[in-house]
Amino acid sequence: MITLSSAMVLAAGLGTRMRPLTEERPKPLLRLAGRTLLDHALDRIEAAGIASLVVNAHWFPEQVEDACAARANPPRVLREEPVQETGGGVRDALPHLGDAPFLVANGDAFWLDGPRPTLERLAERFDAGKMDALLLLVRSALVDGEVGRGDFLLDPVGHARRPREREIAPYVYAGVQIVHPRLFENAPSGPFGMMTLWQRAIEAERLYGLVHDGAWFHLSTPVDLRRAEAALASGLARPHF
Repeated sequence: MITLSSAMVLAAGLGTRMRPLTEERPKPLLRLAGRTLLDHALDRIEAAGIASLVVNAHWFPEQVEDACAARANPPRVLREEPVQETGGGVRDALPHLGDAPFLVANGDAFWLDGPRPTLERLAERFDAGKMDALLLLVRSALVDGEVGRGDFLLDPVGHARRPREREIAPYVYAGVQIVHPRLFENAPSGPFGMMTLWQRAIEAERLYGLVHDGAWFHLSTPVDLRRAEAALASGLARPHF
């Protein structure tokens, strides 16, 4: 088990699949259950006792800056120009994240805890001696939305790997992970996605997954957002503020 002291929320994406809702605002500032997706993510991170927070921004960055400034514990906002994608965004934020393992959450990640807090479970499971990254995964069959052929498979001890050609993967990435800084050793320059580093960790048997035991919503399109709002309004799933 580790104690997390820093976290980053990725909020620099263009949100193209969420248009027209994102034509004039960043996707993480769309609202669900009365709060923005970004606030939901930051609320859960702060509830886990993580005080050092970084958020990146590119699409309407001033809106992200204003939203963060309005919080009681304003995160540091890093503007990206040009956009560096998920891996490049975290790489550029490393000077603000410290030398210990840290949390990374997508700005549109919306999850509800199971019997125990999700971030507590991740921190308890993370083993810095053998893991470069620990991904929160969701069972594909439980996702209300289009997930394709899935993202990952797990072996009995929790090693994660990508599906081979024509193979169906039973898990999708939930947009939350704990990362050790060494994952970024010799990382590419310029924009790149996290999958580049995950694949390297897979080959070294240092990428692991933890299956989420609460509710999770796939928020890619306006239809997904409406489904999530309806589910929360119906009481089938309830956020904890």
